[in-house]
Amino acid sequence: MQTLDCLGVGQRGRVEAMAGTDAITQRLYEMGILEGEELEVIGLAPLGDPMEVRLRDYRLSLRRSEAARITVRPM
Repeated sequence: MQTLDCLGVGQRGRVEAMAGTDAITQRLYEMGILEGEELEVIGLAPLGDPMEVRLRDYRLSLRRSEAARITVRPM
């Protein structure tokens, strides 16, 4: 398994786990990033940070440091 920040544009993964117990992790849960959800990397900013992901029918922009907390199983 790998973390979300390692996926490239167009790649998809299923959330397996979330690391941490701080406010950032709580915010990710509140945005709907839960175990079993499918994510797709839509794009990257010119310098690679932030990254845009599709979750269900909406898009999120996440910092690479936030995406590194999300363990995914590539699809």
